[in-house]
Amino acid sequence: MRILRLYRINKVLLEHGLDDLIPAKWLPWYARVLRHCIFWIRNKHKDKSPGERITLALQSLGPVFIKFGQMLSTRRDLLPPSIANELARLQDKVPPFSSSAAQEIIKTSLGLSHLSELFSEFHEAPLASASIAQVHAAKLKHNNEDVVVKVLRPDIRATIVADMELLFSLATVLQRWLPDGKRLRPIEVVVEYRKTIVDELDLLRESANGIQLGRNFEGSDSLYVPKIYSDHCRHNVLVMERIYGLPISNIDALLAQNTNMKKLAERGVEVFFTQVFRDSFFHADMHPGNIFVSTEHPQEPKYIAIDFGIVGTLNQEDKRYLAENFIAFFNRDYRKVAQLHADSGWVPADTNIDEFEMAIRTVCEPIFQKPLAEISFGNVLLQLFNTARRFNMVVQPQLVLLQKTLLYIEGLGRQLYPQLDLWKTAKPFLENWMREQIGFTAMLGKVKANLPFWSEKLPEMPDLLYDSLQQLKRMPLQQQRANEALLLQQQKAIRTTHWGIVGATLVLLSGILPIYDIAWYVPATFGMLGVICWLCAWRGTN
Repeated sequence: MRILRLYRINKVLLEHGLDDLIPAKWLPWYARVLRHCIFWIRNKHKDKSPGERITLALQSLGPVFIKFGQMLSTRRDLLPPSIANELARLQDKVPPFSSSAAQEIIKTSLGLSHLSELFSEFHEAPLASASIAQVHAAKLKHNNEDVVVKVLRPDIRATIVADMELLFSLATVLQRWLPDGKRLRPIEVVVEYRKTIVDELDLLRESANGIQLGRNFEGSDSLYVPKIYSDHCRHNVLVMERIYGLPISNIDALLAQNTNMKKLAERGVEVFFTQVFRDSFFHADMHPGNIFVSTEHPQEPKYIAIDFGIVGTLNQEDKRYLAENFIAFFNRDYRKVAQLHADSGWVPADTNIDEFEMAIRTVCEPIFQKPLAEISFGNVLLQLFNTARRFNMVVQPQLVLLQKTLLYIEGLGRQLYPQLDLWKTAKPFLENWMREQIGFTAMLGKVKANLPFWSEKLPEMPDLLYDSLQQLKRMPLQQQRANEALLLQQQKAIRTTHWGIVGATLVLLSGILPIYDIAWYVPATFGMLGVICWLCAWRGTN
């Protein structure tokens, strides 16, 4: 099965002529020979541009590859505009499946004989179609509210499971044979990604994520989360309030309504760091197809988020290390950045901190106090990868989602307001967060949070204190008894060993004595006595 899928992937790539996009000098001789051997698979899209060919190939390969294309579409600093514009179509313009199939799924899942039982209107043509599901507009019958109905693609789970098995096999090979395999930990990264994308196939989980995110940003001026109608949600169907806003990628429309682009970009950074460091719960699929901007107050722009299938969480330890790293980075304290990496185990404990500090300084210092438009992140990423390889930096699978989301945010900021100073915008937020976590105010907050628990346990404290003192009083006697028991056990073991040695000696003599001219009953007696000694040793062990 995996071999067939691997063949299909190679076939699709070759049929779309993606091998022609790789410079010949990058291909080893055996790769060129192998391509000539597969002569029956020809490029069927020679008339199309490179961007169109890449987009069509990723669409043909399915959701795992479409997700990859979605992430690439936000990185216009790494790709030519022609390719990035084509990949942007993957965000919400994947070919839809039939409307009749979608309606049957909705009726079956919600237990309806006809859609009119729940909806007064239902639009057959989908509003949007993505890699995992497609969305139809509708109107609820009982309250006349405009909603969207998200329907999971039929048989999508089997496709994703097959692709993830293939990725797991490739990761196993890479980890075993690549020089950097163990450091990059591709198996753990794929396992983390598999968990994430399989979770996205459960729309009940997505509805719960949306409700949680909405509660976190209730009353916020920066982010609005649509209402989820949880009573009408199932594993493959989700009903949500329909939102009306401008796609974040429609820069011309945003400018036409006089949107404050600087504030919009800054609020994007604020929303990201709020989700990560305040809530430890962040939307991890923030590509432009999932982000809209409200049209109500262009000078005070507000984001609208949809599609909550992929969310990330951080534990307290990782969150604290990240915050300290960011702050040290913003303060250009590269020594602390290096030391934090060593303390957290992200680099080996024997790493030369002086050399590591200098390597970080070399990469990061040139990009400070520069707007996004003047930073070549392709070059920065290349230098970071080389630094990570040089110092055996271990990939942290639990942070892969966060890194992907940060790439999305930085890509959006580059499109919205290229003059944005990412460091200056984020630094005050992180410093405020750290002040809330450390110091007298933070201590009072933790005491206040724990007061209900302490007040519940306070009446039990005298009894617990009395029991502890009683146990402390009995401890010398218990220790004496334990020592006596240990001594008896040791004596018993010595006796058992003694009987065993004597028995072995007697049995050995009973085997040697027949060599000499001695009456038969003498060795027999020795043997009998040896067996008796062994029985005594055996009884001593029970």
